[in-house]
Amino acid sequence: MKHFKAALAGLGLLALVACGAPGGTGTVDDGPVPPPTTSSASVDLRPAASQAKRPNIVVVMLDDFSTDLVQTMRSVQRMRKAGASYPHSFVTDSLCCVSRSSFFTGQYPHQTGVHTNTSNQGTSTLGGWRAYDVNGNPERAFNVRLQEAGYTTGFVGKFLNEYEWSPGRALPPVVPGWSTFNTVFGSAYDGWDFASTSLAGQRLRLTQHPAPPASASDAAKDRAYAGTVIGDLAMDFLRSGEASDAPYFLEVAPYAPHNRVNQQGHYADDPLFPPMFRDRSGPRSCGRVACRKLTTADLPGFGDPRKDNRPRLADGTRARAWNTTRTLPAPVAVRDLRDRARMVRSADRLVTRILRTVGPNTYVVLTSDNGFHLGQQGMGRGKGTPYDTDVRVPLLVTGPGVVPGKRREVTSNIDLAPTFEELAGLAPAPLRSGVSLVPTLSQPRLVRHRYAFLEHTQQTLTGSDPDAAFSGTELDRIPSFTAVRSRSALLARFDLDPRRGKVTWGYEFYSYARDRYERRNAFASPRRQGEVAELMARLKAFDGCTETGDEQVSDACRALRQ
Repeated sequence: MKHFKAALAGLGLLALVACGAPGGTGTVDDGPVPPPTTSSASVDLRPAASQAKRPNIVVVMLDDFSTDLVQTMRSVQRMRKAGASYPHSFVTDSLCCVSRSSFFTGQYPHQTGVHTNTSNQGTSTLGGWRAYDVNGNPERAFNVRLQEAGYTTGFVGKFLNEYEWSPGRALPPVVPGWSTFNTVFGSAYDGWDFASTSLAGQRLRLTQHPAPPASASDAAKDRAYAGTVIGDLAMDFLRSGEASDAPYFLEVAPYAPHNRVNQQGHYADDPLFPPMFRDRSGPRSCGRVACRKLTTADLPGFGDPRKDNRPRLADGTRARAWNTTRTLPAPVAVRDLRDRARMVRSADRLVTRILRTVGPNTYVVLTSDNGFHLGQQGMGRGKGTPYDTDVRVPLLVTGPGVVPGKRREVTSNIDLAPTFEELAGLAPAPLRSGVSLVPTLSQPRLVRHRYAFLEHTQQTLTGSDPDAAFSGTELDRIPSFTAVRSRSALLARFDLDPRRGKVTWGYEFYSYARDRYERRNAFASPRRQGEVAELMARLKAFDGCTETGDEQVSDACRALRQ
C-alpha cells in the first residue's frame, strides 16, 4: 500500500489497494438452514445458454438503505420466504458512486479508479462520473456483455454521482450497453421537479418532470414524485420485456431513502427524508412496523460511549481519535429513522409490483449501494465508515431454482456482476474480482468465501459531496482505510495522517461474537491476538494485489477471501 500511495501522492490520493475474490471449490457449512422445499427438487441452475430460454434478471438498487429498515418492508419478508437471503453481504465502500462503480464492474475501487463521490467540480479524476468514465469502466460494465449476448438491457433511476444535467448545460454522453436508459438526474433527491432521459437511436432525449404547485392535491403531488416516476418507467420496461422473446436485464434504482440535498424542501414542511404524501401520517405509515415502535433501540450502538473505540497503533498504544463529530441527539435520530421508513414505502410497493409482474423465468435481486448511520458509535448521520451500519446491506434473490433460506457465504457487491454474467450463460470476465453466487442459489449450505475486503478514500480530497448540507464535515473526518470483514469480526486499518506522503496506521478490531455492533476496540486485547494476527496477515497480502482496469485478477488474490 505504501508504494501505491507514494505513486499517487501528487494527486493527494490516499490509495487503497485490494485483491480479488477467490474462486474454486467451497465447503458445506454447518449453519442452520431450513429443509429443502418441494419446489427445490427440480433445481436447474445450469449455465443459462443450455436452457431453452435464458432467464430475465431484475435488480432493485436502493439508495442509502440501512438494515434497520428491513423490518419495515413487506416485500423483503416475501423475498426472504421465497428465495435466498445473504445476511453477511457487504459493499466495497459505503459511498454511493464508489459502491455503484464496483457493482457495475465487479471490481474494487483501486481497479475502477473511482475513489470518492465527486470530482471536485471537474478538477479531479478521483471520483464521480468523470473518474468512472476516464478509467474505462463504462466498457467493462457487465451490462455491456449482457447486451452483446442478446439481452435487452434497461436502466431506470439514479445512475452515478455527477452524471448530471441542468438547464443551460449539454447532456452527458450516452453510456454504452443499455437498450433503454431512463436515468433520473440528481434534482430528484428532493422528490420533485427533475428531469430524466430516454434513448432515441444513439442520442439521449430529455424529459422534464415539473412539480405540481403547492396548492395541488396530495394525490397529484404523489403522481409527480420521483419514486412514482421511476416505478412507472420500470413497469413499462417490464411489460415490454415480458411480452418479448428476448431475455432482459433491468436495474431499477430509486432514490429512496436518501435524504434531500437542498436546505429547503420542495414543499413547505418537507422532512429531510421526504416521503410521498400518502405515507406521511397514520400509525402504519412506517410499513410493517408502527412508527411509534421505531426507536433508538432499532439503532444498535446508539448511545454507546466512543472513548473505547479509539484506534490503536501497531504496538497497542492509543492513536489519534478520528471520531470526534457531534453525536446525533436521540429525538433527531428517531425522527429521521421514522421518516426514512416512511420514505422507503414507495420502494416497498414497487418491489411488490415487480414480484407480481415478472414471470417464473425471472431472477429478482434486492440490495443497496450502502448503509447509513443515525448516531450509532457516537456519530452524526451519514456513511463512509467500515462499521456494520454503513457497509452491511441487504441481499435477497428470488427466481427459478433458488432454494429458500439464509446463506452463510460472506458476499460483496463485486460478486453480482459475475453472477449476472453466469446466469446469462457467460463465463465471468477475468478482470472481475468478484465471484459468481450462482452455486449458492441452489446450495444454501455452500460456503466458499469467509471474508470481504473494504476500501475507502478520505472525502476531503475532492469535496462537494451531495450530503454535505446535512452531514457537515463528518464524511471529511473519516480517514482512508483498508479493512477485512468476516462473519464475526472486523479489522480496519486507518491512515490517521492526512498529509501528502505521510502515513500513520491506526487499527480497530471488533468481534461480533457477542456484540451486535462495534462496542469496544479490542485490537490490543491479549485474548484477541490470534484473530487479529490472522486478519492482519490478510490485509498485508491484500496490499500486494494491485491489478487495475482490464488486468486479469490473479488466483492468489482471489484466494484471500476463502
